[in-house]
Amino acid sequence: MAPVRYLLPLLPALALVLGPAAGQLRRPLALGEAEELAEELWDAEGLPGDLPELEPECRRLLAAFAEGSAALTGCLGRRARPVRLCQDCHRHYRRLLAQYGSIARAVGNSSESHNCAKSILTSDRLQIVVTLSEFFNETWETANCANCLKNSSEGLSNSTVEFLDLFNKSLTCFEHNLQGQTIYLSPNNYTEVCKNCNETYKMLNDLYNNLQRMNRQGGESGHSAHLCIDVEDAMNITRKLWSRTFNCSVPCSDTVPVIAVSSFILFLPIVFYLSSFLHSKQKKRILILPKRIQSNASLVNIQEKYS
Repeated sequence: MAPVRYLLPLLPALALVLGPAAGQLRRPLALGEAEELAEELWDAEGLPGDLPELEPECRRLLAAFAEGSAALTGCLGRRARPVRLCQDCHRHYRRLLAQYGSIARAVGNSSESHNCAKSILTSDRLQIVVTLSEFFNETWETANCANCLKNSSEGLSNSTVEFLDLFNKSLTCFEHNLQGQTIYLSPNNYTEVCKNCNETYKMLNDLYNNLQRMNRQGGESGHSAHLCIDVEDAMNITRKLWSRTFNCSVPCSDTVPVIAVSSFILFLPIVFYLSSFLHSKQKKRILILPKRIQSNASLVNIQEKYS
């Protein structure tokens, strides 16, 4: 009965075409009758035997890939919000890569059998195994998960572990201070959260900025792109809570230089107009002085003329 399933797509056509006489259609066959007809045709070699069974090893590889795809899909779906794809699903992804590689390299046991890669990967137009593999690879690369992992992708990098630990401490601090505050204060007043969690949040924010700088130069993972989606999402959540929900703020370390530059730019017009005024006044003095000298000289000449 194993080969019968390959003929099942042909059963409706067989049920309509085969009739008791030429040009006459018989009633549609029931499923059991159609299966019996297909089996009789197969046993009588009425159809060519070009629909070979997969080798047992190929079937095992295909089943393993199907199970790995289902496990990775379930992990991605469960870790979609809040985003925990890279830290929780990297083992499933690494296992699926190995399973796909086994299919691509495997060959059937018999010398006459089809290559597993050819039978599973490229034997039809849809190429579902290849499509699934490309989807998972694209999702993993778009999430930049390599930037959260070690070079061998065997686990989270040290910097990622440090960041996630500080992120969890920040959320714990928020929760702890909210429990004692919501009883006595209005919902819009989060003074205790801002005061008690300021240091933890500042450490988290500084670490995130350092990770960004390291990543531009190529950090532990060797990739110089965005940070992985887990770290970015965690920082976005924390910043939204801190600034929008709690309405807290952290003094910027560059405040003094900014104030100095702003003051300098503010006083530039005053300095410009003052210097212009002084310069024009001095110029007027220089111009008036020769006229006085000339008038005095003329007066002396007149006095000498009439004396």
